[in-house]
Amino acid sequence: MHPFLCFPFRTGYLGERMAGAAPGQSRITGVEVYLPPGRLDTSGVEQRLRRESPGFKVPAGLIHRVTGIRTRSVMSAVEQASDLAVNAAAKVLAERGLQPEDIDLLIFASASQDMVEPATAHMVAAKLGLHCPVMDVKNACNSFLNGLEVADSFVAAGRYRRVLVAGGESPSRAVRWEVPDFDTFAASFPGYTMSDGGYAALVEPADGSTAGVLGFGFSAKSTHWSVGTLAAGGSAYPRDPDATYFSMDGEKLKDAFLDLGSGILHSTLERLGLGWEDFAVVCVHQVSAPYREVFARGAGVPEARLVPTVEDYGNLASVTLPLQLKLALDSGRCGPGDLVALVGLAGGVSLGLAVVRL
Repeated sequence: MHPFLCFPFRTGYLGERMAGAAPGQSRITGVEVYLPPGRLDTSGVEQRLRRESPGFKVPAGLIHRVTGIRTRSVMSAVEQASDLAVNAAAKVLAERGLQPEDIDLLIFASASQDMVEPATAHMVAAKLGLHCPVMDVKNACNSFLNGLEVADSFVAAGRYRRVLVAGGESPSRAVRWEVPDFDTFAASFPGYTMSDGGYAALVEPADGSTAGVLGFGFSAKSTHWSVGTLAAGGSAYPRDPDATYFSMDGEKLKDAFLDLGSGILHSTLERLGLGWEDFAVVCVHQVSAPYREVFARGAGVPEARLVPTVEDYGNLASVTLPLQLKLALDSGRCGPGDLVALVGLAGGVSLGLAVVRL
């Protein structure tokens, strides 16, 4: 069973920390997502595993039974993570009628990157024709939430007026297809669930509007960092080919999230005087369809508030929450004046919540 499927939600967590700027100081004024046209369904994943791993036979239908994932997006061989972010960012700028000189700061917030150095934000800025300061913010699948937190803080402090938060996820480049045995398959399992894509969000001052980012809550249990890794490229494994693939210990990851708990979600909502029933939609990071159901039951979220995406889009890492918000907006499930919750969890391990009034 996929480790996330057993993650229970409980209140109470020693050492949890809440953070956020004053309510309504900044707001999200645009969000867009780019999904590359290449598609790979789950049967295609299993067929490729059989083709490239003749010594190992993946059980037919196993990946779909465990995750519910039917298909995912795959970037082309000539695309980079920066290109995925650029495509989404260009859509936001065009939608808002903005020019490159209108952006005061670019934050590239993503688990993926083009290179170890320089910051991928530079590649994104160069491709968009931006001349503003840039930076990378990186925290696995919670990168978007943390990028939003940084942007909100800068705007609230008056440091920058218009911040572009963008990211591109390219996990297809880290999938292990040559699998000698079941243990290797299990350790490499995240790669078979993930999807490529990009997102972009504009963050600007609320300027007296009722819309705005109302608050954040984050917690982490960093002693569990080693249970899920993509280790290549850093000082620990600068040239080890085996480190270029996803690796995860499922049982230990489950225990890590048990240890982390979910108290930060409840305490953040309590601090803001809100309950799940107050939200038009609750966007939550989805690694599998069964996990989404476990989350809804354990956290007390009405299932009707969720935005199902993992079945048709796969696990998009940091793009997941912007995608759900975009789908909810486009379908009319939320709109101006509505409350939206953005719930993220990520390797490391960490859990986060952003509360936004549109």
